Amino acid sequence: MKEVKWIDADLIVTNKNQPRLYFDDEALADLALSIKYNGLLQPIVVRHMGDHYEIIAGERRLRACRLNGMDEVPCILMETSDLQSAELALIENIQRQDLSAIEEAKAYVNLMRNSSMTQEEVAKKIGKSQASVANKIRLLNLPEEIQQAVSSGVITERHGRALLSVEKEQQRNVYKTIINKGYNVKKTEEYIQQLKEPKEAKKKSSLHGITKHTKIAMNTIEQAVKMINDGGIKATVETRDDGDAVMMVVRIPKQ
Repeated sequence: MKEVKWIDADLIVTNKNQPRLYFDDEALADLALSIKYNGLLQPIVVRHMGDHYEIIAGERRLRACRLNGMDEVPCILMETSDLQSAELALIENIQRQDLSAIEEAKAYVNLMRNSSMTQEEVAKKIGKSQASVANKIRLLNLPEEIQQAVSSGVITERHGRALLSVEKEQQRNVYKTIINKGYNVKKTEEYIQQLKEPKEAKKKSSLHGITKHTKIAMNTIEQAVKMINDGGIKATVETRDDGDAVMMVVRIPKQ
């Protein structure tokens, strides 16, 4: 077991790669009260950085200790590189389920940028599927206002993923509608589908002389695209009459 060292709280600084961006004041006050009566059960993990110490894991605990006016806090010292520190901070927060989907997504992007890792390599490092990592990162394609709503819990991650299937210029309007009407995820998905149906119907009405087998083939492709969108990937299909054939172009983003 690593030695616990009591360190001056003023010498401990935030990790520049801290993935957690939002700290709930009420939850911090509750944690501070718990620490006051029960003590800090899990020491803060830090690394030595010149004349100060940088947090690897436990910023929320440190904030709660400071609320209690503690001059010194129990810490465990680790020797790590910048990259290892960022990885450990991310893994610790994910295991505690402390991060919002947006915070998690930004941490993944930051980790890939600093390490040149791929999405698949990041997924293996943190013990998640590549699809899970990709779905989180796609949320960063939403407007900042909607990202903030996901971060603060105004809407869920699944709401956000549903909004990704909407044209970018419509996302804010659809977001405002689901907020004003209090739509849950299922209602949101149904509402978005209703918005799409007139466009899809208009495209189909412009096609003539389509056989039953061709329609079945077209419906199969459209259903496949819908499944991709339901999985959080913004895929589109364009259908047009090309004389003696029907042309369907499916676009799936690389990232």
